[in-house]
Amino acid sequence: MKDEYEGFSRRQFLKTAGAIGAGSLLAGRAAAGSPVDAPVAKPAVLDRVPTRPFGRSGRDVSILSLGGMFDIGANQLMLRQAIKWGVTYWDTADCYQAGSEDGIGKYFGKYPEDREKIFLVTKSDARDPDGMNRLLTRSLERMKTTYIDLYFIHGLSRIDELDDHTRRWVDKTKKEGRIKLFGFSTHRNMPAVMQGAARLEWVDGIMTTYNFRNMHTREMQDAVSACADAGVGLTAMKTQARGSWFDWSRSQPEGQALAEHFRRKGWTEEQAKLKAVWQEPRIASICSQMDSMRLLKANMEVAVAPDPLTSAEVDMFQRYAVATAGHYCAGCSGHCQMAETADIPISDVMRYHMYCRSYGRADWAREQFAALPEAVKSAMAKADFTAAEARCPQGMPIGRLMRDAIEDFA
Repeated sequence: MKDEYEGFSRRQFLKTAGAIGAGSLLAGRAAAGSPVDAPVAKPAVLDRVPTRPFGRSGRDVSILSLGGMFDIGANQLMLRQAIKWGVTYWDTADCYQAGSEDGIGKYFGKYPEDREKIFLVTKSDARDPDGMNRLLTRSLERMKTTYIDLYFIHGLSRIDELDDHTRRWVDKTKKEGRIKLFGFSTHRNMPAVMQGAARLEWVDGIMTTYNFRNMHTREMQDAVSACADAGVGLTAMKTQARGSWFDWSRSQPEGQALAEHFRRKGWTEEQAKLKAVWQEPRIASICSQMDSMRLLKANMEVAVAPDPLTSAEVDMFQRYAVATAGHYCAGCSGHCQMAETADIPISDVMRYHMYCRSYGRADWAREQFAALPEAVKSAMAKADFTAAEARCPQGMPIGRLMRDAIEDFA
């Protein structure tokens, strides 16, 4: 199957994305590049990134968080500079590649006095207390610290993944002083999971997908309100809302208008997307994977820029979101997970496409797809996704993208 993306094949797209990096393709023709290589806004005075309260914790955190899904060990000077600019919320996970936790440990080993300046977050892939205890112990050893400021369970998709066993482990581990706060990250069914967490008194923080595409939905607004009322601190991720596939012809008018408007203002489209999220004061911080000094600087500069988006600019983002809705998986897997597709992790596969086509991480996507059971891959090849497509609020071509995965990630 050889679908075409604006004049070149899917295979050519993947090859090109891997060669030049995701940012250049993502920005599109109008934006002329990613924050790494595009002009950035220059504040009048270089200042420190502002802070916001993190829920009921009594802690203030920098509104910009350093996402650690890259080789931190090879970027030690950038960590030093992040502290100077006030980017003191650092996020990582036990499963992140390139030794992210080890890289943070290398830094704290050299600058132990900086540990107290950092709001340190890491995550556990395990759900059971024994597994969480084992991974927490390993994380503490790797990062050369005696405690984690906020410990997440990684990738929660249902609130019933937390139970009394989890609560008792949290209480015990807090009393031991090994973690200060507890919560989870979520990429799927976010509003429902957030609403469930708001009813639990022992969840302190949540990292959730939150961006210009989903922030205005009634479900997400209600979920944010519920968490804010309960004192749960919120961190936004996936703020660039990068898609699982591209059709430049469908997104051209709105995308060009958006990019050109913000370029005249002195911002890149990517910087403006961060600003759109900071419009919501109940979002404590944005987690961004800043794997270069230039990107750290670009994000810091827009974080300190005082002017919010205008209502007209917010409307531009909403028009762009509507025009490109079919490119983006919103993680609402309850719609597409039907009887015919119950055993197929559709939203996970969409995420593999996103990392491959938007982030240039084809190797990671292939590794994740390869880990799926053969029975699941066989079911994907045979399934009829017509009904799932009809139920998808985004109007995504689910069947085609599932077949693409079988071909591209093989």
